Amino acid sequence: MSINTSTAGASTASNSSTTILLGRILLAVIFLLSGFGKLTAISGTAGYFGAMGLPVPTVTAIVVGLIELLGGIAILVGFQTRIAAWVLAIFTIATALVAHTGWADQNQMIHFLKNVAITGGFLVLASSGPGAYSIDAKRG
Repeated sequence: MSINTSTAGASTASNSSTTILLGRILLAVIFLLSGFGKLTAISGTAGYFGAMGLPVPTVTAIVVGLIELLGGIAILVGFQTRIAAWVLAIFTIATALVAHTGWADQNQMIHFLKNVAITGGFLVLASSGPGAYSIDAKRG
């Protein structure tokens, strides 16, 4: 009895690409919503950043909003995915270390751990690549 391994391999690759696409969508959603929210409420975001002691809060709000929105779009569509994943991994762990270190507050600990987990997802994506269902795969 012989097994057609080329069909099994293609099915596995397709399942993997589908799973990676789902992962990209789930990772992108939080950044798309957060970036859009920051960019459409610059004064509120800048006020919050200023209260945290971040420098030039309006500029910081714009830069952070753009990183989140553009990075989220890149991950979603699979464009320059490995680079975007590295940028967002560094950004997300930096955010955890800047904004969520009040670990005596359980809510802050949850946000810190959420950011650590998201960073892990981005590192896996940076390593695995975007899968077949991406602009990167179509570009070769």
